[in-house]
Amino acid sequence: MSAQSITQAEPRRWAMFVILLVGAFLPPLDFFIVNVALPAIQSDLSTSSSAEQLVISSYAAVYAVTLITGGRLGDIYGRGRMFFLGLIGFAAASLLCGLAWSPWVLITGRMLQGVTAAVMAPQALASVQAIFPDAEKPLAMSIYGAVFGLASVIGQILGGILISADLFHLGWRAIFLVNLPVALLVILFGLPLLKETRAQSAQRLDPVGMLLATLTLSALIVPLIEGREAGWPWWTWLLLVAVPLLASWLWRYEHRLSRNGGSPLLDPTILRAPGLGQGLTIVLLFYSIGTFFLLFSIYLQGALHLNALRAGTLFLPFGIGFLIGPLLTPALRRFVGNYLSAIGMGFETTGLAGLAWLIAHTHTGTPPVMLPLALLLFATGLGQGLAMPTLVRMVTGQVAPAFSGMIAGVTSSTLQISTALSVAIIGGIFYSILGNGHSAAAITHAFIAALLAMALCLAAGAGLSIRLIRRASGPAAAPARYSLK
Repeated sequence: MSAQSITQAEPRRWAMFVILLVGAFLPPLDFFIVNVALPAIQSDLSTSSSAEQLVISSYAAVYAVTLITGGRLGDIYGRGRMFFLGLIGFAAASLLCGLAWSPWVLITGRMLQGVTAAVMAPQALASVQAIFPDAEKPLAMSIYGAVFGLASVIGQILGGILISADLFHLGWRAIFLVNLPVALLVILFGLPLLKETRAQSAQRLDPVGMLLATLTLSALIVPLIEGREAGWPWWTWLLLVAVPLLASWLWRYEHRLSRNGGSPLLDPTILRAPGLGQGLTIVLLFYSIGTFFLLFSIYLQGALHLNALRAGTLFLPFGIGFLIGPLLTPALRRFVGNYLSAIGMGFETTGLAGLAWLIAHTHTGTPPVMLPLALLLFATGLGQGLAMPTLVRMVTGQVAPAFSGMIAGVTSSTLQISTALSVAIIGGIFYSILGNGHSAAAITHAFIAALLAMALCLAAGAGLSIRLIRRASGPAAAPARYSLK
């Protein structure tokens, strides 16, 4: 019996997918939910500005550098097993965050959350390729994309609600402790339901490749996230110079391991799939919007002086658009195909540029008119929701299901690297323009510049996406999937 017929015969694939989607939901939830909680954390733990940044950046950095390894572990040892191990670890790390008695305990907990999330999260995306027949994959990818929209809605609003409600006098700690009952319910219902899947050809771990990949990504991400805050000391430049050297070492080692019949973490043959490199470049540009949530929160609370609940509520139109977009994707793809990724990024570009114009033409310190603000945020979220499933499917669909864990980890890691680059570069633009001023006018001016920078990145991504689709549909188009011969 073929792998495809086995996939079609699996009657529980949708129930399995629902369980696995929790692994895709919790990591972005914990990224979004912290944004509105930073003022409360600073007040309670007396965190410095650098420690405040580390609460967000330590999670993002560790998550990014371990995602590829997490995806490959699922290929080798089983995606269900890795999902539950990651979920249990994520719950334990969340407990440590919720009980944190100092900034550094909280930062340690956030780093542990990043590691365990990286083990848990790629298993849902990898399973789309492994358990669904081709006819159902577009819908599965759309639902996967909608989960990020749901996380953005719930993260911002739930953070504001939990902090304002001060349940059991927990304050900001409730945003982490809420993960515990969710994890418990998933374990109770998921253990008897989830059927194990893995790559049949990947039988050995690649510890050297894991180490080199982690070192390479760390050398890139750590200085980008921490460099500006630390004043760009010598060690940040040394790490950045080391990136191409480490990447070359990793590539040569993986190529030699593949040639000798081993199981590399990043198989060079697979990564040479036509269009994959350009697809990952588009993913890198696509998530330049990653810093929007932090900077918009700073604008709302710093320039407009809104409380956490009100600030969280204003993210709702964006989240609704992000939630609706993926659900519309299967129907719209019938008419425009993969061009939907470029159309979505076009919506985002228009929404962010329009938001910059609206804020620039609003009296400083006064909230913009709600209706146009809500429409622009909705258009931006809708664009991201339309583009994301199509773009991710364009990348992951380039390789055979046996390597879905690897390419899921690579794709997810690229999204996180994009977030880190966004925080470093666009966040750097924001803070450079802001300077030492913290007035409403200074914050507003810096936020407008950041919005325009994000819009330019997304416009470039849309252009590259159109180019990739045209090349893929040309007379010399490559096969849809690429695997070892």
